[in-house]
Amino acid sequence: MVQAVTQPSSGLAEWQHRAGQVPPVLGEALEACASHPVNQAECVDVLDLLAMLGCDAQTQAAALWFEVARIDPALWAQREPGLPPELQRLVGGQVAAERVWALHAQHGADHGAEGLRRLLLAIIRDLRVVFILLARQLARMRAASALPEAARQLLARLTQDIHAPLANRLGIWQLKWELEDLAFRYLHPETYKRIAHLLDERRSDREEFIRESLDVLHRALDAAGIRAELAGRPKHIYSIWKKMQRKALEFSDLYDIRAVRVLVDNVADCYGALGVVHTLWPHLPGEFDDYIARPKGNDYRSLHTAVIGPRGKTLEVQIRTHEMHRINELGVAAHWRYKEGGSGDSEFEAKIAWMRRLLEPRPDSEGDLAAELHTELLEDRVYVLTPKGEVVDLPHGATVLDFAYHVHTEVGHRCRGAKVNGRIVPLTYQPHSGDRVEVLTAKVAEPSRDWLSAHHGYLHTSRAKEKVRTWFRRIAHDANLAAGRAMFEKELRRLALPAADVAKLPAHFHLKTHDDLLVALALGEVAPGQIARVLQEAAAPPVETPPPAAARQLPRDHSALSIEGVGNLLTTLARCCQPLPGDPVRGFVTRGRGVSVHRADCVSLARLARRDPDRVIDMEWGKASVQAYEVEIELRGYDRKGLQKDVTGLISNEGINIVASSSRLFAHTGEVEMRFTLRVRDFEQLSGLLARLVALPNVVDARRVSAG
Repeated sequence: MVQAVTQPSSGLAEWQHRAGQVPPVLGEALEACASHPVNQAECVDVLDLLAMLGCDAQTQAAALWFEVARIDPALWAQREPGLPPELQRLVGGQVAAERVWALHAQHGADHGAEGLRRLLLAIIRDLRVVFILLARQLARMRAASALPEAARQLLARLTQDIHAPLANRLGIWQLKWELEDLAFRYLHPETYKRIAHLLDERRSDREEFIRESLDVLHRALDAAGIRAELAGRPKHIYSIWKKMQRKALEFSDLYDIRAVRVLVDNVADCYGALGVVHTLWPHLPGEFDDYIARPKGNDYRSLHTAVIGPRGKTLEVQIRTHEMHRINELGVAAHWRYKEGGSGDSEFEAKIAWMRRLLEPRPDSEGDLAAELHTELLEDRVYVLTPKGEVVDLPHGATVLDFAYHVHTEVGHRCRGAKVNGRIVPLTYQPHSGDRVEVLTAKVAEPSRDWLSAHHGYLHTSRAKEKVRTWFRRIAHDANLAAGRAMFEKELRRLALPAADVAKLPAHFHLKTHDDLLVALALGEVAPGQIARVLQEAAAPPVETPPPAAARQLPRDHSALSIEGVGNLLTTLARCCQPLPGDPVRGFVTRGRGVSVHRADCVSLARLARRDPDRVIDMEWGKASVQAYEVEIELRGYDRKGLQKDVTGLISNEGINIVASSSRLFAHTGEVEMRFTLRVRDFEQLSGLLARLVALPNVVDARRVSAG
C-alpha cells in the first residue's frame, strides 16, 4: 500500500504550536494565512514535507505566501515590495509553474511531457521552488480521494507526467515513490487493487521470512566484525507493476518482493557485507549491480544483489552506507544548505550543475549519465511554445526566424514576421523561455540573402543558415553570381575602397576564381566582414629586408605604423581623410607635431606634396596595431521619431566611440543626413557597423566618407 512520509496535522495554529518559535519570515507568512481561507490541512502537509526535506524557513514561507497570493492578489501586490527579494523570487517561481500546469491541462502529454518538464526547470531560477512544487503536489494527491473523478484524474496525470519524474531525477526517493503510487492508484485503480491484494495476501508469510533472513544475516555480519543496521525494504506498487510490464513477469515470478536493506558505516564495509551475503547464500547470476562504483544518473549509490535465501526463496539485498541512504532518500534536498548572503557547499553546487543537465529524454534503464545527456547546460537552451502549446527548445541566442526554420523549412522560407506573446516583433528578436511564438508567413517562399549575414543578426543556428543556403543554391548560377557581385561592389562602396586590389581574394578563401568568390558571398559562405579583413591585410605592402640603419623602419611589434627614412617619430592620423589599417598611407612631416598620416589618395596630402615634396615620406601599417582609428561615416534616410537615438544606441552597443556627430534635415522631402566621426578597430568592425545601420528602419544608406 502507499506509505506516507509524514502524517499531517489538522491546522496551522496546531502546526505552529508544535514547531515552537519560528523565524520572523515564516511567522509573517503564517499570520497572513490565518486571515485567509487557505486549505490549512494542505498547508500543514506542505510545511511538514519541506521540513522533512531540510528546506529553510524562507522556502516554507514562500509556499504559504503563494497560497495567499492566489486567494488575495491585491494583498500580495501590497505586501510583496516589502518582502526579501529571494522570497519574492520563490513565489514568482510558483506563479511561473502555474503556466506549465495550465499547458498540461490544455494539451496533456500529447505534446510531450518531457518538454513541459524542461520548460518548468528553464523558467524557475531557484531550485527551492521545485521542492515546494513537489511537496504541494504530494499533499494534494494525498487528499485527492475527496475530489470529483475528473479533477482527480487530471491531478494524477499531472503527477505522473511532471512531478514524479522530477522527483526521480532529483533523487528524492521518499517523495518519488509516494507520488508514483498515488498517481497509479487513481489512473489504474483496478490494477492497483489487484497488486495491493496480492501483497496483502502473502504479507504475514513474507514478514516472517524477512525476520528469519535478518536474524541469520545479523549473526553473520557480527561474526565478521561488521557493524550494520538491518531492515526490511518496502516494495512499492508502481515499481512492482513496472517490473512486471518491463520483464513480462507474473507477480509470483518476482524475486525482489522479499528484500532487505543493510546500512553500514563506510564503503569498505559495503563490500565486506556483500562478501558475507554471498558466502551465506548463493547469489543469482546476472542479478548484481554495483551502483557505488557506477552511480545512477541521479547520483543513486548502493550495492544490489539477489540470492537464494532461507527456505530456498529468492531475496534481494541492498547494501549502502548511512550517508548514501540519506542522499538516496532525499536526493538533492539532502545537500541543501541555505545561508543568506553566502553560497551553498560545493557538493550541492555540483548537484545543481547536474540538475541543469536533466533536460534531455532518458531511457527507463537509467544508464550512465554522460552517455545519456547532452553536455549543454540549461542556460544554453531556450524553451518556447508554439501557438498549440508544444515546447520547442532552441540554442541560447536563437531568433524568431530560427524558430520558424525549426518548425519547418517551408515555414522559415515564407516567414515575414512573428508575434511573441501576441506582440509583433522583428525577425531578429530573441525569445525567452516560456514565450509563445507565432510565425507570420507569406504565400510565396522568398528568403532574403541578408538572413545569411551575421552582421544583420537574423539567424543564429547553423541549421537554419544551411536551409537558406540550400534554397539559394537551387537558383541559377548566374543569379547567384549577379547577387554576389552586387553585394561585393556595395561593400567596396561602403568602405570607400573603389580601387581595392581583389586579385588575391579567391585564393585566400581557397576558391579558384573571382566568380566563385562572388557566388560564395551570395550564399553566405563568405561574409562581407571577412572580405573587409582580407582587403585590409592585402593593402599592406610585403615585408622587405631591413634597410640600412640610416633608413630603418620602426619595429612592427612596437608601433602601429612603420616609417621609412626616419627614426621613431610622433605620428597622428590626419582628420581630412581618416586613414584606417589596411588603407595605403603616406606621411607628411609637420613642424612640431611629428608625422601626419594620410591616405595615399588624400586630396589634402596631394596639395601639401605639391608645396613641400621633400616632407612627404613613405609609410606602412605595422602588424600589431592595438589602437583605435578615427573614421567618418555618412548615413542617409527618412526622418522618424527616435531615429537618431536608435543609430547612436547601435553604435554604442557595437563598442564604438563617437568622437563627433552632426545631422541635417531636409524638411521639404523628409530626408535626413547624419555624419559621425567614430573610433573603430579596423575594416571588419566598420563593415559590420555599416551593415547593421542599414538594417535600421528608415535608413536608406550608410557608408564611409571618401577621402578628399
